[in-house]
Amino acid sequence: MALSGIQIYKMLPQTNCKECGFPTCLAFAMKLAAKQVELSGCPYVSAESKAKLAESSAPPVRLITLKGIGIDVKAGNEVCLYRHEKTFYNKSGLFVRIKSSQTDIAAQVARADAYKVTYVGIDFTVDGFAVEADDPSKFAEAIKAVRAATKRPLILISSDPAVLSAGAAVLPGETPLLCGATSANWEAMAEVAKTAKAALAISGDSLDELADLTEKIKAKGVEDLVLAPGGKTMGGSLILATQIRRLALKNFRALGYPMLTMPGNAGSPERESLLAAQAITKYAGFVVLDKFSPELMYALLVLRENIYTDPQKPIQVTPGLFDINNPKPESPVLVTTNFSITYFSVANEVEGSGLPARLLVVDADGMSVLTAWAAGKFDAERIAKAVKAFGVEAKTNKKQIVIPGHVAVLSGELEEELPGWEIRVGPREAVDLPAFMKKAL
Repeated sequence: MALSGIQIYKMLPQTNCKECGFPTCLAFAMKLAAKQVELSGCPYVSAESKAKLAESSAPPVRLITLKGIGIDVKAGNEVCLYRHEKTFYNKSGLFVRIKSSQTDIAAQVARADAYKVTYVGIDFTVDGFAVEADDPSKFAEAIKAVRAATKRPLILISSDPAVLSAGAAVLPGETPLLCGATSANWEAMAEVAKTAKAALAISGDSLDELADLTEKIKAKGVEDLVLAPGGKTMGGSLILATQIRRLALKNFRALGYPMLTMPGNAGSPERESLLAAQAITKYAGFVVLDKFSPELMYALLVLRENIYTDPQKPIQVTPGLFDINNPKPESPVLVTTNFSITYFSVANEVEGSGLPARLLVVDADGMSVLTAWAAGKFDAERIAKAVKAFGVEAKTNKKQIVIPGHVAVLSGELEEELPGWEIRVGPREAVDLPAFMKKAL
């Protein structure tokens, strides 16, 4: 059971040294009880107390790491029900299903493995592959074919422990996820997972069944477990996933594990996409898609990035002066903030126009133009400081700078900060930049 803040406080040194970042040991204990800090934050906790506090300080959802060849996928370590309470940490792993009966395994895997798309400066890829033993006699060979085409982590799917054992033997030194443990075969599955040093996914139609199986399998020495709740409808799946996360956060350890969802079993691509989106937003640690589809993969990866971005830390780009389309000394200098979406919106429009320019990205704590201006993070002083810090004057013979139209009010102040410079007010929207540059600059 979880310990209260007072119980944790009694196990701490009680020196109020403040090295943990809190004014008192009691304050640190309260944060520790609320899962808002790590026990490692206290440098003087005794080994005995550390052992006693290990369970209380551990994240409510166990961290599970699937290992391929030099590539890992992690799920778990989550500490909240809603991302705005703190943040979600380990992104849902997106896996593509490969059936052992297929004849073109290498080609399909290679195509999905090579998939990479850049979104706001972040490279998106497939996370791994799930090999299903629909033809058990070809399972091991299918795994070998998959492994020959990719180094990404694997999920192995079969209800037969012997088949999974043979499949896991093909992956020495790796940590796959074995999927197929049920109330009917859990003992044999636990032995296979223990021998292979693999994670084990447990299927069940109710919370009671899942909790009972996790306790039994843990007693067999298998700690790395994944839950595969058996919701039959979108509503049912949502309810089960929410109940599992809620109970885990209340330190019901029997359900404190990442979840596995297979929306491809829904029967249609449309329904698969809806279930996959729901799974990403509502707590799935691993999602297995029936087939590789670039358009679906891109949509899910963008959704996942938005859900797993820390709401208190916007995606940022590094401030600096960026050349676009090989600018010359007389090319214009455009100003924007270091919020990634703002930066890429401006940069992509200018690059697509073919017009040369320099883009001065000002450190605005990762906020968009209007938000940063309203918060006092994007003003004349900061812009002038960036102009000097990044040596803009030395790279242009046309002392002209273009500020976003949304902050036209800064033009007068910026003229005072940058004497001798001409301050131009650009359009409000990035899409209007090419026309503005052609007509006004």
